[in-house]
Amino acid sequence: MNIKKNDTVVIIAGKDKGKSGKVIESIPSKDKVIVEGINMQAKHTKQTAKVQQGGIFHMPGPIHVSNVMLYDSKTKSGTRIRFEERGGKKVRVSVKSGNVIE
Repeated sequence: MNIKKNDTVVIIAGKDKGKSGKVIESIPSKDKVIVEGINMQAKHTKQTAKVQQGGIFHMPGPIHVSNVMLYDSKTKSGTRIRFEERGGKKVRVSVKSGNVIE
């Protein structure tokens, strides 16, 4: 999976198409990512000893990796990723601009 935690991504399919955000969590076993402020879902919780106040909480849900694309700050758009070896290290490189992605 090419998308990692703290990457900025653009949504390319679904109800949030065109929006961008930062990846909060990456789930490689299911090929999904959770993006901050995208795919918001309502979670209903009861009042318990842990949760003092019950109610409806909105939290971001997982999105399949095929529906997101890494954001390239140089071209200001989404880009694909390729892997190259530079300085003896395997690094991610933007296909559009050729920039190394930290």
